[in-house]
Amino acid sequence: MSESVLSARTALVTGASSGIGWETARLLAELGATVLVHARTTGEAEAAVARLVDAGARRDQLVELAADFTHLSEVAVLAGTVVKHYPALDLLVNNAAALAPERCTLTDDGNEVSLQVNFLAAHLLARLLRASLSASGDARIVNVSSSLHRTASMNWSDPHRVKKYSRVAAYAQSQLALTMATADMAPVGSGITAVSLNPGLCDTALLPLYGRAGAPAAEGAAAVVRLCLPDAAVANGAYYDGGSVAPVAQAAQEERSLKRLVKLADQLVGQAA
Repeated sequence: MSESVLSARTALVTGASSGIGWETARLLAELGATVLVHARTTGEAEAAVARLVDAGARRDQLVELAADFTHLSEVAVLAGTVVKHYPALDLLVNNAAALAPERCTLTDDGNEVSLQVNFLAAHLLARLLRASLSASGDARIVNVSSSLHRTASMNWSDPHRVKKYSRVAAYAQSQLALTMATADMAPVGSGITAVSLNPGLCDTALLPLYGRAGAPAAEGAAAVVRLCLPDAAVANGAYYDGGSVAPVAQAAQEERSLKRLVKLADQLVGQAA
């Protein structure tokens, strides 16, 4: 594939310090994109960029950005920085994800930690970056989800699962929410296309949740990058698995549930929006 296929494009990859996120940043840079490399801390972002340069990326293609997604205020600052320096953003890869802890853990914002890191941060970024994405004229959002979303249900009465907590159920719910909200991130007429995907079972920090051997993270990243390419014909709001559109959870097909989710997410991100 041509090294210049993405040469005029700018991409923000969240959770790019390791695993699928880092490999996605590497592949996008290899294709010529300017890549905004997000990590939790400045040190982690700088280390990720240094490894990308060692792997062959040009330093002038890479920009390190830091934000701890357990603090929604930092997500908002990150978005503000991107808007200021990149008024037209071509790609947003919502890859950042965290395992749900053994015990129910709430962030300082009051949200279950995996729900916030895996979904609410992406929801907030898509909101705050909408103008920049629309300005691109042909922007794409790619949400890195999981096949576990099909096992999940939204606990509407207790979304943080404080009353009855299971780390697997909490994590799966966060991925269901991300998959459900994908279409909302690309409203009709916005010039944005949004898709979600299962990158496959890869050997990343999330593997312990699945308890099986995983493929190299580069394989998952390749699946992500295929959906980022301008000539990839994708269906807005669709969920992909293995390169093809795949079935989603029933809740993701219900307009009423989507509206309820978006309303809930807007409430939970609160003043950060």
